[in-house]
Amino acid sequence: MEINAKQVKELRDRTGAGMMDCKKALTETNGDIEKATNWLREKGIAKAVSKSDRDTKEGRIYSYIHTNNKIGVLVEINCETDFVARTENFESLCKDIAMHIAATAPLAIRPEDLDPKLIENEREVYRNKAINDGKPEQVVDKIVEGQVQKLYKDNCLLQQEFVKDPNKTVQDVIASAIATIGENIQIARFTRYFLGE
Repeated sequence: MEINAKQVKELRDRTGAGMMDCKKALTETNGDIEKATNWLREKGIAKAVSKSDRDTKEGRIYSYIHTNNKIGVLVEINCETDFVARTENFESLCKDIAMHIAATAPLAIRPEDLDPKLIENEREVYRNKAINDGKPEQVVDKIVEGQVQKLYKDNCLLQQEFVKDPNKTVQDVIASAIATIGENIQIARFTRYFLGE
């Protein structure tokens, strides 16, 4: 199938990927924009993994105040070079992540950052609830593990559904940015403020 410039531009506008990557994705998927978008995401995630061990000593601390002036966020997002830290793409990513934090109030960046005592306490609560609900002993552990995974998904920033696109996690958004920008990107820390809290 012949891939034309209009298709390449549409895919580029949708994904932010390079022209050659867009053309290759469209060629691989016989011109199907949806499949090409997924193909690029999959390749982007692979690229992101290969860059994940590179140092991120540059970046920026981004501040966001929600329109009601009652929620504020400070987030430190790191990249490899100060050049990238000053780009519009990187600033847009910082803003999106800060807005997401304001909206969802995560407790930690990743599961291992959560307090182990909190996890153990929650495991005990889930176990007792399953037993009190009369669940068979052989499924109680599976129920508890499922509830813990849901806890991670709800409270760990990288595992949360991205507020601007629930089909992606925040980790997917970071991976896509890594593929587009070409540098390792890491969320180092964040603080969310809520008036009166």
